[in-house]
Amino acid sequence: MRQLIFIIICVFYISLNAQKNNPAPSVPATNEYFGTRIVDEYRNLENLEDPLTMKWMKTQTEYTISILNQIPKRSYYLEKRLELDKKQGYSISDLKITNNDKYFYLKKKGDEKVAKLYYREGFLGKEELLYNPADFKNSDANHEFIINYISPNLAGDKVAIAMAEKGKELAEVIIMNVKDKYIHPEIITNTTPAGIGGIKWLDDSSGFFYTYFPVNDSKSPNFYKNTKVILYKIGTSPKELTDVFSASNNHELKLDEKKSPIILDSNDKYYVGMLVDNNYYRQTFVISKEDLLHGKKTWTPLYNKEDKVRSLQLFDNELFFLSQYNSQNYTLCKTNLQKPNFRTPEILIPEKKDEVIGQYRFTKDGIYYTTTKNGVEAKLYLYKDGKDISIKLPYPSGTINLQAKGKDFSDIWINCSGWANQEQRFRYDLKTNSFFTENIAPIVEYPEFKDIEVKEIIVKARDGEEIPLSLIYNKNIKRNSNNPVLIDSYGSFGASYNPYFARIYLLWVNQGGVMAIAHVRGGGEKGERWRLGGYKETKPNTWRDLIDCTEYLIKEKYTSKDKVGIWGASAGGITVGRAITERPDLFKAAILELPITNTLRDVLSIASNVDEYGTLKDPKEFKGLLEMDAYHHIKKGVQYPATFITGGINDPRVLAWEPVKFAAKLMADNVSKNPIFLQIDYEGGHGVNTTALHAHSNLSDIFAFAFWQLGHPDYQLKEEIKK
Repeated sequence: MRQLIFIIICVFYISLNAQKNNPAPSVPATNEYFGTRIVDEYRNLENLEDPLTMKWMKTQTEYTISILNQIPKRSYYLEKRLELDKKQGYSISDLKITNNDKYFYLKKKGDEKVAKLYYREGFLGKEELLYNPADFKNSDANHEFIINYISPNLAGDKVAIAMAEKGKELAEVIIMNVKDKYIHPEIITNTTPAGIGGIKWLDDSSGFFYTYFPVNDSKSPNFYKNTKVILYKIGTSPKELTDVFSASNNHELKLDEKKSPIILDSNDKYYVGMLVDNNYYRQTFVISKEDLLHGKKTWTPLYNKEDKVRSLQLFDNELFFLSQYNSQNYTLCKTNLQKPNFRTPEILIPEKKDEVIGQYRFTKDGIYYTTTKNGVEAKLYLYKDGKDISIKLPYPSGTINLQAKGKDFSDIWINCSGWANQEQRFRYDLKTNSFFTENIAPIVEYPEFKDIEVKEIIVKARDGEEIPLSLIYNKNIKRNSNNPVLIDSYGSFGASYNPYFARIYLLWVNQGGVMAIAHVRGGGEKGERWRLGGYKETKPNTWRDLIDCTEYLIKEKYTSKDKVGIWGASAGGITVGRAITERPDLFKAAILELPITNTLRDVLSIASNVDEYGTLKDPKEFKGLLEMDAYHHIKKGVQYPATFITGGINDPRVLAWEPVKFAAKLMADNVSKNPIFLQIDYEGGHGVNTTALHAHSNLSDIFAFAFWQLGHPDYQLKEEIKK
């Protein structure tokens, strides 16, 4: 036994010294912006194909894994999540219901790695397996595909199925005849319907529209450029592209080649197209169906970004939409398609003071719509005959999702969920004002979570702003400053962090921790004002809100500096990265998952991020970009918290060099004894299109690292190793 311990100690110290003696290769580059000189010490690491960069990434990843392997309960979360999956029996996702009541959905059994496509006629119809992704290209362990998007046609007799591999964004689309399960031999490539554009069927089901990506290398800076809307006719060669909407096809529109065109919506006579980017508001165009299908280029502008339109729906000659023009929390409006007026439209639902209007769905009985307060308290309404009717939910919910067939049907379903409430699906009957459960996935009792409570509180920020903070904890918790607290936050693109049944959070609580979600500025929890409060030059509010929430939890004795960790993914990397570089003394641990950390360079590689963060061409916005750049705020000689940084080699949204550069500089400049880990996922992308096993495993590492650093006794390395 002693010999085994000695071997483990030796391996640990060899690994530790290997990291310290193996700094990242550095080839500095210098740029000057408006008189400010910027030295980028690790510019060379942006070349992910460079052998030295590749070797360093691999060495650091291997080192990280070697240490994580020594955490006694590293696999606890993975094992428990798989156990809970089996307990539930199966899960359902991507449910699509046709107007003739045919149900298409993805179903993953608890002991399966990926979901399969199923079908039934009506809610009570017999379930039928349509497609197993293992059958696609004879999938094997080295080429595992998942179904990440489905699109049945209007009649429900055909379905398009998108197949994606190992975290890659691009998918391949196959077409199946439902009745005989015949799969057409043609395969559509270079598209990502789950992320951009979807698949929009023609009225006669002879084909569909999709968005085509000319560049299939997700690491290329040109990945998002020159995308096109393609009209595909079933039975024709997918290589013969019929471009109907793009910068190259529609020169007269002067479209930005960096924005992706899509077909957004349609009625009997018209198609609406949109340019997709990271701007909160987007530019749209309209064309008659007859013109488009006959190859004419008569697209005309419909509305632009300045009109502040969201969630457009087209019925007959009327356009319905949510507007933030002269409102903060949205108004529900309509205007005429022939003479559209988006600035002074007819207002159906006026702005509500403390509630942000969210989804809305048309039925024969009126318009159902949802609102949220602070992003965590959901309500349901019906707009009928000019009146606004409040509908009492089956139980208080943090999030509501609506599903309906359309204006010719009464059918309406709602999905309710919360931080500690499993999602349930209900059909609403207006005549009896009653909800009836229609769950496709089983509802399971979780006695292990019975003592978990949720508390929604308000934290006063340093400037007096009120920050919503969600707390999930065991009801028997003692506020003795000794609880491990993990704070999750995001705060960008106007995205709200709405409650959902996150078993991973609940498992953290069951292990003795407190889970917190800080609804910082930059999100959409409190409407337009909230989004703009953490946007471009106001971005410092985002990470300072996180800092203020942390100080509140310490002051109220939920935790202490040695027991608090913060976690941010993607744009949440700005939030967490700047929090630890501005207040490194406040946190014991930080997790930056696929993070944006180098905004000065990010906006050059992902051009559409300029709309959210700013441009280097404007002196004011440059200062904002520099201020939010966590990489450039790392300072030599500072004691930084323990930090776990991840990246995905196939990630097109946050290229892997961002976390790599951040890790390299943090390792070089940090003088604390806290570990800095980098882990590159060589099969992953931006956390999408992965198997359940892969996703659970990645989260298991994050939570094991957090509990280790926050002092949980079950996650500590052996005493002999730590000495």
